[in-house]
Amino acid sequence: MIKCAGWLFVLFGAAHTLLALTMEGAARHAGEWFSGALWGEDFSDMSPANSALWLSLESFGPPLVVVGLVILWLDQRGITPPSFIAWPLGILSVVDAVILITTPWPILLLANILLLVGGRRDPHPRHGHPHHDGPSVTSGHADVPDLTSPSSRA
Repeated sequence: MIKCAGWLFVLFGAAHTLLALTMEGAARHAGEWFSGALWGEDFSDMSPANSALWLSLESFGPPLVVVGLVILWLDQRGITPPSFIAWPLGILSVVDAVILITTPWPILLLANILLLVGGRRDPHPRHGHPHHDGPSVTSGHADVPDLTSPSSRA
């Protein structure tokens, strides 16, 4: 579930950015972006070039790719991603659904649900995971034993 959520974030962020640059034609404004033409612009009166920048490179797409890659990196190492990643992104997805009902917000909402459910099913890092290269962190502190596991009560 966690891995699927991570890939959904990566794919959604990449698709948003690449489709804005290509299908929406935002990339045709790149000359203005890198010439300094936007330096004095006001957000309340955006030019087409400024609007295209915020739709593509300055959108949530690139950071969403990074969030997805971090989730995949954590999962590969047997570390359960914290729920504070999914909650704000899930709330943002719901707000997006209310404001822009025709956007593909259900994909992000699904990714957030998968991340939350996957985190609840795997509340502790997996011990003995081949990529787990750190101390066992079950109680939140590396030097404190996990007194909740059955093996520690014997």
